[in-house]
Amino acid sequence: MGKTYYVYIMTNRSRVVLYTGVTNSIESRLWFHGTASAKSFTKRYKVDRLIYYEEFDNPEDAIAREKEIKAWRREKKNQLVETLNPKWQDLREQLFGDSE
Repeated sequence: MGKTYYVYIMTNRSRVVLYTGVTNSIESRLWFHGTASAKSFTKRYKVDRLIYYEEFDNPEDAIAREKEIKAWRREKKNQLVETLNPKWQDLREQLFGDSE
């Protein structure tokens, strides 16, 4: 059984900012974003809601997908989020059983 890699999108309460990233541990990465220094992008813009993710078996595929999504216009990113999460709910509870 190999590792799973994730491409994820996070936003803030007002949905103004989208942050796209890639990781091999989505739970650890979300914790990191929540405890990052005040100078970090996610802290500065209060990005704290996981709204989209995809799973990959191959890290190169995950990185390529992250780059693809980052190159998109905002409207296309919004449409992608809405395919999995039409209400833009924080998916952490669904994934981990809690909202923190």
